[in-house]
Amino acid sequence: MTGFWLIVGGCWAVFLLCWWLVARAFRSSEAGRIRSRLLSTTTQAAGKRAAKAAPALIQTEDTRTGKLVMRLLARMELKSRLQLLLEQAGLKWHVGRLIHACLGCFLVVFVILWYALPSVRGLAPLVAAAAGALPLAYVLRLRTARQRKFEQQFPESLEFVSRSMRAGHAFSVSLEMLHREFQEPLAGEFRRTFDEHNLGLPLESALQKLAGRVPSMDVQFFVSAVLLQKRTGGNLAELLDKLAYVIRERFKLRGRIRAVSAHGRMTGAALSAIPLVVAGLMFFTNREYVTFFFTDSTGRLMAGCAAALQLVGYGVIRKIVSIEV
Repeated sequence: MTGFWLIVGGCWAVFLLCWWLVARAFRSSEAGRIRSRLLSTTTQAAGKRAAKAAPALIQTEDTRTGKLVMRLLARMELKSRLQLLLEQAGLKWHVGRLIHACLGCFLVVFVILWYALPSVRGLAPLVAAAAGALPLAYVLRLRTARQRKFEQQFPESLEFVSRSMRAGHAFSVSLEMLHREFQEPLAGEFRRTFDEHNLGLPLESALQKLAGRVPSMDVQFFVSAVLLQKRTGGNLAELLDKLAYVIRERFKLRGRIRAVSAHGRMTGAALSAIPLVVAGLMFFTNREYVTFFFTDSTGRLMAGCAAALQLVGYGVIRKIVSIEV
């Protein structure tokens, strides 16, 4: 029993280490460098200072559950990033709930495979780690869907703000009007931006926080344009109209690229599904041939290498066909 819990603890430590490495790589990604060029260092520092001094109505802290997990995440500099990920997904979860869900899925699957299926104990840590990542994958999927819906509404919202300003409304009032004229998630994000500004947060800091919550380059361009116009002057309504036109043209170009690269995506999906389909058919036609990959140590090593190479190949194909616009 002691060895069992040592294996569980070791697997969970490996899972946390992998997540820390991924988060560290994310901090130094190309998107971060582009964002730092769009938004100056001084404005970022001002946004961080404003976030630290934000009132309790705007900034909330999860201190009720999972104190040990929260302390560990804070030491690994992951707590703020996970909280931002939950906000971007539109979920009202606490960070501790997400971590506990990942840990629960990992332990449940590991125990089931370890005791119910002794023949596949060698693959139990790998399968349990994949199951532990399911809650995080669910959050990432919601985040992607929410971002896509926001981007679809964003050009029209820019034109609405432009027409509102030409009618004589102030820029901050135009942001508040978006809440009544548009649907979620765009309405909620701009409503929150207006409320933060209305509670005393400078407009510059409120827009910086909007850019941090919405991981879209279009929003970064919008915030940069508004802040630049505030410092240098100019016709903001005309600037927003041109920005909306550029975003719509990018959508058209992205649609053409997706149509051209559809064959590559289908090829990647087919090549990734073929080994699984063949393994399933062989399991019913020649079960002894398939069980070799679970019962024998050499077979498990071969199955693990094949799965790793399959993932690498799928990742290479996805990298080839994914073209950023």
